[in-house]
Amino acid sequence: MDFQRLFLIGALVLVLTLLYQKWLMFESETADLQRSAQTLTAPTSGGEAVTLEATAKTADVPSAPPAVVTESANASAPTVTLANQVPTANTRQRVEVITDLLRAELDTYGGDLRVLDLITYPEELEAPDVPFRLLTDSGPNLYWVQNGLLGSQSDLPNHHSEYTATKKRYVLAEGKDHIEVPLHFESGGIQYRKVYTFHRDSYYVDVRYEVQNNTNKKWQGYLYAQFVSTETSDDENTSFLGLGRLPSYTGGAIYTPEEKYTKIDFDDMREEPLVKNTTSGWVAMLQHYFVGALLAEKESQYEFYSLVNGTGATTQYSIGYKHLAPLSVAAGRRGEINGRMFVGPKENKRLVEANRQLELAVDFGWLTPVSAPLFWLLTQIQRVVVNWGLSIVLLTALVKLVFFPLSAASYKSMAKMKKLGPRMKTLKERYGDDKQKFQQAMMEMYKKDKINPLGGCLPIVVQIPVFIALYWVLLESVELRQAPLALWIHDLSSPDPFYVLPILMGASMFAQQLLNPAPVDPMQANIMRILPIMFTLFFLWFPSGLVLYWLVNNLLSITQQWFVMRKFA
Repeated sequence: MDFQRLFLIGALVLVLTLLYQKWLMFESETADLQRSAQTLTAPTSGGEAVTLEATAKTADVPSAPPAVVTESANASAPTVTLANQVPTANTRQRVEVITDLLRAELDTYGGDLRVLDLITYPEELEAPDVPFRLLTDSGPNLYWVQNGLLGSQSDLPNHHSEYTATKKRYVLAEGKDHIEVPLHFESGGIQYRKVYTFHRDSYYVDVRYEVQNNTNKKWQGYLYAQFVSTETSDDENTSFLGLGRLPSYTGGAIYTPEEKYTKIDFDDMREEPLVKNTTSGWVAMLQHYFVGALLAEKESQYEFYSLVNGTGATTQYSIGYKHLAPLSVAAGRRGEINGRMFVGPKENKRLVEANRQLELAVDFGWLTPVSAPLFWLLTQIQRVVVNWGLSIVLLTALVKLVFFPLSAASYKSMAKMKKLGPRMKTLKERYGDDKQKFQQAMMEMYKKDKINPLGGCLPIVVQIPVFIALYWVLLESVELRQAPLALWIHDLSSPDPFYVLPILMGASMFAQQLLNPAPVDPMQANIMRILPIMFTLFFLWFPSGLVLYWLVNNLLSITQQWFVMRKFA
């Protein structure tokens, strides 16, 4: 197979793949609209719409571990607050917490972390003072954190219990490394203190349950924590041809030492609940650029689980963990149990702090072994040049330099093929439509001139995984979100507003074709002429960082190819 045919097939496969992705996203968005049309808001006594928790059932509370069920088989079933008993806005309170990186809201109903704004990450580049809201309990895109205690007792505090707060606002003071926010609950002679700890310069949040047993019996309970979310499209992904976004995974994921990184998407949760026992790891809900992860830090026994509650657009998906080793507190004594979470951007340097492979939440796909070193190299370059756009240029140049020997061999073979162009055209005219004789004559000509027709293809095929890996690095790295290049390029994760880079990229593809041997088949030649236009249209809506990578790669390829072919000539 000659170079032109291989290139043509690869290009057509890429185009068809992109179109197929867009069709799937279009179908998904249509389904989202249909589900949204089924959503009905129920008015409260005050005339306001209640959130989706007002339609939730007790199924959103995980079951107690099997040991507890066995022990309490003869006891009455635990009870939880029903959905229609959700406190009104007049009785429940919000507690605001502000650190150097976060603005959070805790709700006294359930003691949940309901709202989280990332102060240093604007929602939009044009509105730098409006922070990106990662967690929210209002609107169509629900996403927040719930936690509580499980056990044989019917009055353990869970995310339907009403806590009390001593203050309504906490601000991390200058010179302090952390701030603690306590919530209180008491039942049956047991005092519970739920303490959130927020840290300076960190997206890690600790949750601690302190149990004061004032009864004459032993107390026992299990900690659980979960993310709850609705199935919604990720608006952070880049719009593409008006039909959707570039592919980026949104859904659940877990990591265990045994099975490593595993995605648990919403379809998986609907088909079969997650039940996975482990001694450590993490369970998360992923978005493009951002992640919420619950860390099973200590070497203990955990169960990762998922729950599905509701139907249509009101469906809530929960994914989390529960301890299988209980906390026991003797009569008159005090005990505590801890949990930790990461809620923030997928900044690699912060994710690795967990030391639990949380950096795998940055989804580079099956080429992670190649993408991870490329990302590391990109960050090292950025530390020197302090510009992500320039870092992309330099990284692309380094990759091209490493592969220069392979590229030179490919271009040398292409140069020989180009010299044979007139003779191949003559053979085509001589044999007409007799493809078999034409192929035989062409192979004899290759043999006589000592030309390997695959010589121009194989070196390029070897480089394809590296270029795809670099593509995913640029697509998934939150560091490029709203990062400027220069002049009119203020956000490398957004399309070029004036389409300059895509047009230059298309022109570079056309120029590169002029250096390649012309296809003998007229149909192939016509398709090759159309490809630069087609790819230019595709790249109009690609993130400018990706277009910059392709443009620089094309320009360097043209330079290398011209140099090698000129030297050979």
